[in-house]
Amino acid sequence: MLTITTPTIEFENRGLTRTQLQQVLDYIHTHLDRDLSLTELAEVINISPTYFASLFKQAMAVSPHQYVIQQRVEQAKLILSKTDLAIANIALEVGFSSQSHLNQQFKRFTGMTPKQVRPSP
Repeated sequence: MLTITTPTIEFENRGLTRTQLQQVLDYIHTHLDRDLSLTELAEVINISPTYFASLFKQAMAVSPHQYVIQQRVEQAKLILSKTDLAIANIALEVGFSSQSHLNQQFKRFTGMTPKQVRPSP
């Protein structure tokens, strides 16, 4: 009786390396106030935008766009708690196009408005 053995195939982890991921995250945090395109982020580690989006989502469990929005909201929360800057100025400082856009995303992620989060004077 002939026994046929199937060779085991090991799949490489084709995701982002820790270094690549760190490079992209550092870039995002450094340029949070700018309009960050998928192409621009992919260029940081020299891969195609579509492939980058897929690998980023695999590594972070959210799309690059959602990650950027989350980080902008987190930065806005920090600034709100430490300064008395106008909310409209904070929105622009963290990369939102307007106070309205900040309010919308802030409420989506925190369940509250920026004004509700700001400590009372």
